[in-house]
Amino acid sequence: MRPIFVDSNIFIYASGNPHPCKNLSLQFLTKIAKGQIKALISAEVLQEILHRYCAINDRGRGFAVFDDCLQIITVVLPLTKQDVLKARGILQEYPLIDARDAAHTAVMLNREIQTICSYDKHYDQIKEIKRIEP
Repeated sequence: MRPIFVDSNIFIYASGNPHPCKNLSLQFLTKIAKGQIKALISAEVLQEILHRYCAINDRGRGFAVFDDCLQIITVVLPLTKQDVLKARGILQEYPLIDARDAAHTAVMLNREIQTICSYDKHYDQIKEIKRIEP
C-alpha cells in the first residue's frame, strides 16, 4: 500500500463546523486511524494547522486539531533545505500554486510520494502528483 500525503484542509474540515466536506473528511481520517489507509504528513502541515487557528484567534481548537492529527498520523516528514529548493522550482514552474502547497509538493516529490488527499484543486495542475478527495 503506497502512502498518501494528507493536506491540512482534511483535518480542518473534519474538526470544523457543519460543511459538505466534514463527514467525508472524518470518514477518511477514521480509515487512516484503523490502518486501512497508509498516510503521512510533513511538519509544514502541522505548522499550517497552527497558523490557521492562530489567524482566526482560536488557539484552543488549533491545539486540539494539532494533537488529533498526531494521534491519527504517526509519520511526520521534515521540511529540509532540499525540499525548500524544490518548492522554489515548483513555484517557478506553477505560478498559481502558493508557497505552502509548493512545500507539500516538494516533500512528496523528494520522497517519491505520488498522491495527496486535498480539497485544493490547484494541485491538479502539478503533473508529477495525483490529487484525491476523501
